[in-house]
Amino acid sequence: MIEARPVVLATGGTGGHVFPAEALAGELEARGVPFALVTDARGRQWQGALSRRPIHYIHSASPSGSLSARLLAVLSLGLGLFDAWRALRRIGPSAVVGFGGYASVPTVIAARLRRTPTMLHEQNAVLGKANRLVLGGVARVATSFARTRHIAADDPRARLVGNPVREPVRALCGASYRAPGPGRVVDILIFGGSQGAASFSQVVPEAILSLPPELRARLRLVQQCRPEDLEHVRRLYAGARIVADLAPFFTDLPQRIASSHLVIGRSGASTVAELAAVGRPSILIPYPYAADDHQTANARAFEAIGACIVIPHADFIPGTLAGHLGALIAAPHRLDEMARAAHAAGRPDAAARLADVVAELVSLPFTPSGVAA
Repeated sequence: MIEARPVVLATGGTGGHVFPAEALAGELEARGVPFALVTDARGRQWQGALSRRPIHYIHSASPSGSLSARLLAVLSLGLGLFDAWRALRRIGPSAVVGFGGYASVPTVIAARLRRTPTMLHEQNAVLGKANRLVLGGVARVATSFARTRHIAADDPRARLVGNPVREPVRALCGASYRAPGPGRVVDILIFGGSQGAASFSQVVPEAILSLPPELRARLRLVQQCRPEDLEHVRRLYAGARIVADLAPFFTDLPQRIASSHLVIGRSGASTVAELAAVGRPSILIPYPYAADDHQTANARAFEAIGACIVIPHADFIPGTLAGHLGALIAAPHRLDEMARAAHAAGRPDAAARLADVVAELVSLPFTPSGVAA
């Protein structure tokens, strides 16, 4: 039996790009398909499936900042193209999959020059700048949202697969949801990125404290706070006798999501995918400085199907948040509807569907799981 040629995964170093690559690596590994990773120096920190196969490092940089910084970045990307060409010559891959981030650009370009089949995976509702640079010559584009800005609705290369979620999240996809009835405890989870958000530590407590006393008494909060905000927020809640579990980081966040009646958070691609997979209603406040404002696009797409409420960062003030909280808690049926809408959008099999698109690209003998041609 002839062993399949490796599939090369090309990705930048941030978590939003890395995790889908790792999820695909795990799926390929489970199917007995070899793979290799091409990335920049940040890839040295990775573990899991990505660390169990060869890693090839190339030069890369983001062409941003001052003119001199941009020129140096272009030079670095040029060196990266040379690095990637040599790496692909050694690997001899059947296909290259790019996950975004500028570290993926040289490898995807080198693959096109070598006439190796290429595809992209986009995590957000806006095609990222790095992926836009190489979109023209790829054979497939795997998307996470039904509509993705910068990809035409009728583009025959597009395949909707979703954004892979972590195994602990997939394990909770069947968790039931029951909105809190009158007088019942309301569990609210608040988190805003890897170390919390400064604005959340200011706005959320003020909004909670402005609610009527009888409503405040029903709340049970889990809130992620920056270390420097922790004691201040704790004192505010304690003074109002509000039950609150506060920490800079929660290792069991998937379980916390499943245990909540409502989530308040940002709208990064991974957050939206996890809320959909578990099926929880949310109030989302897009991070205003995200590249191409992609968090707003993610949140609006989720809102369009009835799964969340979006508060633009400029409108994120205590009165606005308190108004939404009061209205939702007073209407449990709406929370139920939002939870169902979120769950209907979930794609817990995204990694398998992504691997199926790779199989479609290179005609490897995978067992398909139903991705449409």
